[in-house]
Amino acid sequence: MTRGRSGWPSLGSIISRIFRRSRAADALFSLGDRPMVPPVDQSGQGGGQGHGQSGGGQGQGQGQGQGKGQGKGKGRGQGGKKAPPMPTKPISPTELFAPDGPKTPIVKDYDVNLHWAEQTFHKDKNTDVVIREFEIGTRPATRAFLVYFDGLVIKDVIWEGVLQPLMILTEIDEVDRRKNLFDVIGRRLLPSDKYEKGTDYETTIDHVLTGETALFVEGEAAALLLETKGWQHRSVERAQSEMVVRGPMEGFTEALRTNTALVRRRLKSPDLVVEGLKVGRLSRSDVALMYIKGLTNEKLVDEVRRRIQAIDVDYVPESGILEQYIEDFPYSLFPQVTATERPDRVSAFLSEGYVAVLIGENPWAIIAPMTFTAFFHSPEDYHLRWPYANFLRALRFMAILTTLFTPAAYIAVTTFHQEMLPTDLMMAIAASRQGVPFPVFLEVLLMDVAFELIREAGVRIPNVIGPTIGIVGAIVLGQAAVAANIVSPILVIIIAVSALASFVIPNFSASFAVRILRFPFEALAAFLGFYGMAAGMLIVGLHLASLRSFGVPYLSPVAPHRAPSVDIVMRGQMWKMWHRPPFLRQRDKTRQDMIVRKWDPVARSTARNAPGQGGKQ
Repeated sequence: MTRGRSGWPSLGSIISRIFRRSRAADALFSLGDRPMVPPVDQSGQGGGQGHGQSGGGQGQGQGQGQGKGQGKGKGRGQGGKKAPPMPTKPISPTELFAPDGPKTPIVKDYDVNLHWAEQTFHKDKNTDVVIREFEIGTRPATRAFLVYFDGLVIKDVIWEGVLQPLMILTEIDEVDRRKNLFDVIGRRLLPSDKYEKGTDYETTIDHVLTGETALFVEGEAAALLLETKGWQHRSVERAQSEMVVRGPMEGFTEALRTNTALVRRRLKSPDLVVEGLKVGRLSRSDVALMYIKGLTNEKLVDEVRRRIQAIDVDYVPESGILEQYIEDFPYSLFPQVTATERPDRVSAFLSEGYVAVLIGENPWAIIAPMTFTAFFHSPEDYHLRWPYANFLRALRFMAILTTLFTPAAYIAVTTFHQEMLPTDLMMAIAASRQGVPFPVFLEVLLMDVAFELIREAGVRIPNVIGPTIGIVGAIVLGQAAVAANIVSPILVIIIAVSALASFVIPNFSASFAVRILRFPFEALAAFLGFYGMAAGMLIVGLHLASLRSFGVPYLSPVAPHRAPSVDIVMRGQMWKMWHRPPFLRQRDKTRQDMIVRKWDPVARSTARNAPGQGGKQ
């Protein structure tokens, strides 16, 4: 400490000393809030210890290289290389799994690794963490230990595939022991079909938390990560939200590998790629990015991958949360990705050039990009003959228009445009509203809110009585409202028809958008009549035209207009659907040959006259 001219310490030295003490205290208290890492010194003089005795003196050497004892003896430290520098600041739990966070290499010291595992996984408090010490049957014996979580692994695999071969069936002599012991263990002793070597502690933690087992061996600066995953999960069951009459019935489960297997079982192509990504800092969620190599646009794949890797949050447990992080316009009512729980639908989208995203422990897949035509499409459309499928699509189109405009048109007609109705009908509406104390807009708003409450209650009530409560509640509420002259009978019919039409929309998120948009249209009709509805349609149309889904215009292939397509609103005959959707810009745009029904002369004639094949353009 420097002193002033009077002999007392200077003010600067006092402040510097206080600051150093406060930083040391902060570092001390922060150690309990971060994962433990082995105490490796930047200078290479830490991590291993050696002891030696000579002539009554004791020597102790420390370091990754060789250390000399102080006294008459000499000692050697473990290892032979200088340790890499450690981070200068503590690693918080959220920084531990950061993509650009510090990586701490594993050291060779067995005791350091064991202490690290006990501190990192809180062995003294966690009842489900298992740290199993044992000795590998080499000559001489080699210490080792396993780290895994009970409930995330299959114990029989650990006993029969790891412990039994290493402890009982081991035959490794001194020559093999001096070689890379991990390579010898992996080639000769472990029957596991999948394993890899982890060279840093962060990677090891990541794998252990996902159900794998880490094997640490004395003298090895790495951990062997073994595939032992196995936990209880729901079996493959019938899809609950996307019901079909004809077609596959299976739905995704809460197991990621089961879900990818369901897709691969249907899409038997070696070009089907399943990329593994990680999302989250506090909890590393597994994400599977699926596409067909050589078919899907590489720019689309890169964009989806870039958005997922750019997510910097603590926890992403569900595909609905992931969707909100990667969509283009988060303030829009319209969904910009397609969510599905059906493996057959994911396979069909992949074969068209789309990209699918699955997240671990979630039974829903995300399909990107999405266009407005998905509002009318159902998985069942392609399993039915084209007249039946087109009838259902026309019905859905009418259902969207009915849900959006029927209540608003009723408000506009009864408020501003009475002359547009026949006289008898107008008199009947006026007679039904006698005694109703509310204006038409408030009357419609009350019934809309009441029906939405009944719908939400039917979802939250247990399945046994949910549908019954919804039906009885709607009947009783509507009858009581009419009897009390709160609403008119014809309004009950209009609200019931528009509400039933909203159930016809096959896309769950799109149904939400249509239901919410109904209220602004009703308000515009109450103030401006049909002019307000026209203004609302113009605003919605401009908004749809400005939307993008991963760079693809939302109204494609209508606006901007692409090549003719036979699968927009209406679906063409299956043997005429020669090309994939043009707006995806796939590397292979041809779905099938021009002549599929080679035995049919009509099909051959149609192929010759098709656009681009010598016929009319």
